[in-house]
Order: sequence, then C-alpha cells, then structure tokens
Amino acid sequence: MFDALIIGGGAAGMSCALILGSAHKKEYALDKNIAIITHQKTSHLQNALFNNVLGLSPGTTGASILESGKKQLADLYPHVSQIDKEKVCEIEKKETHYIITTNKASYSSKIVVIAVGYTNLFNIKGLEQYVEPHPRAALEKNRIWLKNDNHLIEKNLYVAGSLAGWRSQFAIACGSGSQVATDILTLWNDGKHSKVHDKV
Repeated sequence: MFDALIIGGGAAGMSCALILGSAHKKEYALDKNIAIITHQKTSHLQNALFNNVLGLSPGTTGASILESGKKQLADLYPHVSQIDKEKVCEIEKKETHYIITTNKASYSSKIVVIAVGYTNLFNIKGLEQYVEPHPRAALEKNRIWLKNDNHLIEKNLYVAGSLAGWRSQFAIACGSGSQVATDILTLWNDGKHSKVHDKV
C-alpha cells in the first residue's frame, strides 16, 4: 500500500515526486511510502526546447530533462519508488484507497496524483466522468482537463499540470506539481500548512 502514488513522469509528476521525496526528514513524512509511475512516452517534453525557463541553460531539451529528472529523484530520494515502463489503464475507488491497474501490474494507494498529458487520447478507465474540454486551450486542439477544485478532483485524488486545466508551459506544470505535493504534505501534517526548503 502506497501513501501517495503519482501517475506520469513529466514536469508536473516529477516535480511532485521531488517535493514529496524531499520531505522524508519531516516527522509527518518519515514513514510515508511514495511511488511514481514514470511513463513518459506521451510527454510533451519529448520534443520540447527551452530558452525561456528560469534556471535552465538556453537550449536545454525536454528529452534531457525527462532523463535527468529520474536520475535526480533516484540519487537524492531513493526511497521514492520509480515504476518504469508501465501505463495506467484503470483507477478504481475503494472505501479507504484506490486500486491502480497498469498494463503489467496492480497497485494500491491512499492518495493518487494524475499528472499525464492533456490530449483527447486520455483513456484511464474510472475517470471518464471528470473529463471536460480544456478551459485554457484552443478548441480546435481538442485538449481536455479533469474537472477539479484547486487540483483536487475528489478526496485523495489529485490532478496536476496541463490536465488540471493549466496552460501547457513548463514552469506552470512544475509549479502545479509542486503545489499538489505541498497540499499532500499539509494533509499529512494534520492540516498545518507545509513546504520543504533546503538552505545553504
């Protein structure tokens, strides 16, 4: 049983995993079992080029970030499980948790974060009732979002990144994933607002 399972290894998903992983020394997060399904084949980062992102060298590619992000997570926070080469097919709500079924296995988690792309090819069974046209994308692009209130779809089910209704911009997706992570940390901290900063 995971305490939090993130679906999607793009900007939003990896940012969420890094923040959650970095809280491992906090008393309220010491024993939390965290995982990320790092499916990246459909990530828009695959063909992205960044010249306008603070902190990234001009010319940085999205493909390189996808790889370096997984390494960063593994090197700094190895307690966060990375599940590779699996695609989520279904999410089923139970009384106290969710069952996440992939093309290869099945997992249980108390909290789920969905951070995959916002194309109309979205086909995770169990979430159909939340799918609506994207509020911040051109209609002809057929983009979708999962209807939510400040990233929360329903209790313990979150969405992050462009699928949460935000514009497809790298910095926005990263911020969205980080926001969800701090919301989860706040939940684990009995509702006391939480964030994680490293200092020199």
